[in-house]
Amino acid sequence: MKPISLFEHKLSVSIEELQLQFRGFPPLLWADFWLNPRRLRGSDFLMRWSQGLWSETRFIEAINQSELYFAIMYGPSSVAPSHDVREYELYFERLEEAGLNQLKRPDLLAFRKTDQKHIEKIVEDLGGLAELPFIPEDEMDDLLQPALAAIECENSLWKAQQMPAYGEELRPMRRLGGKPGLPKSAVLPTVIIKEEDRERLWRWQDETNIPIHIWHAFYDVGFGLSLNKAQQLIDEGLIEPTIQTFQAPGGAVSKKAIYKFYYHYAYRVGESEEDPELTAAHIIDKNGHILPYVKFEGGRFRLHPEALQVLDELAQDR
Repeated sequence: MKPISLFEHKLSVSIEELQLQFRGFPPLLWADFWLNPRRLRGSDFLMRWSQGLWSETRFIEAINQSELYFAIMYGPSSVAPSHDVREYELYFERLEEAGLNQLKRPDLLAFRKTDQKHIEKIVEDLGGLAELPFIPEDEMDDLLQPALAAIECENSLWKAQQMPAYGEELRPMRRLGGKPGLPKSAVLPTVIIKEEDRERLWRWQDETNIPIHIWHAFYDVGFGLSLNKAQQLIDEGLIEPTIQTFQAPGGAVSKKAIYKFYYHYAYRVGESEEDPELTAAHIIDKNGHILPYVKFEGGRFRLHPEALQVLDELAQDR
């Protein structure tokens, strides 16, 4: 089976984003599939692209507004062009042509604010943020050594505090051998990690000795979890993998595992102080086809004291 491209991997839409939209309708075969963005080429794909860029930008702004810390974009999807979806796709094709289709780096790097000018000079000397994915990490020791943490960003099209099972306490579950959990059908905020990403992020963390945290943005709040704690929850049998189906570009179907960590196990990353505007936008493809979508613009996100405490502890350890 042909490997999935970096572009498609980043913009795949899981059933997590769709299940309530289909509520009240008969079961649909396609509801079991992750949507392939190159086949979809419609509002879901474009909105996913816009939402991902918006959430990463809000996280960076929130960190940079703190007194002690700042962050930069680092992973391929973060530093890719953000003004045009076609330029975004071409950037990923350039990565693949350079033999970097298996590249997996966290989306953001967090530093002490006292290092900001030094880090910005290093990035400038390396050719700018957009060139970082093309530089081997063993040639970026000056950039990585001061990093306090790496952040992998996820996002969901939900208002977390309005999800049906938000606020429910975990209770003994038979499928977990009496360990705490919620029914599989419960709809609540979770921090999601794809199994294929988890393995590659583990390798990156081991090779760089930089702790990775996963920050999951919802429309109103964000939750975070360290990769180490995620692994601990898996090892203790508190979180099971969810198997979902993905259709590759050529039509081949494969099963993939994701882990959904209840927000009860996470720390609060932040809260929305100002909602983004959802504005109408569109692109016109080379055949003249107009594709409308909803674009995320603006908004303001403030770091929660729990997230600041996590950054403080990371700073003490490094």
